[in-house]
Amino acid sequence: MPSIYDFSIPALEGGMIDLSAYRGRPLLIVNTASKCGFTPQYEGLQHLWSLYGRDRDNGLAIIGIPSNQFGNQEPGSSEEIGAFCHRNYGVSFPMAAKADVRGPEAIPLFQWLRSEGGVLSIPRWNFYKYLITPQGHLYKWYTPLTKPEGQRVENAVQRLLLSCTSGT
Repeated sequence: MPSIYDFSIPALEGGMIDLSAYRGRPLLIVNTASKCGFTPQYEGLQHLWSLYGRDRDNGLAIIGIPSNQFGNQEPGSSEEIGAFCHRNYGVSFPMAAKADVRGPEAIPLFQWLRSEGGVLSIPRWNFYKYLITPQGHLYKWYTPLTKPEGQRVENAVQRLLLSCTSGT
């Protein structure tokens, strides 16, 4: 059975993001956009990254995946997206290149997320969040209405981080 570690995705600034590099760590995948009512969630994502991931070998990893599929809310180039995220929200977690996240042209990672989470987990707007276990399987997914810094997400992240340290 495939896991998230079977995928690589193009990075925003060039090169590839090999998801197998995050083996053994909780991973939060988020489809993002710069011109959306939910765009301020970048701040919450950066908060989670700073609190649980940035300087820990087995801490939370976060990857943003920009998409222009919802209301043309991510029309910019890679350079524009990166500059916007850094300038406005101090984003320092990895960002992937702009990609399709739903429909027949969805990147393989999002096809896998759909197979793991079912039809209701398909993004219907920007800022769907997918929390992955340290073993590489979908743990929970959240709609844009769930803030990344909210208790639901933070409690789930803490449970997965605890499982890393306890070996379960």
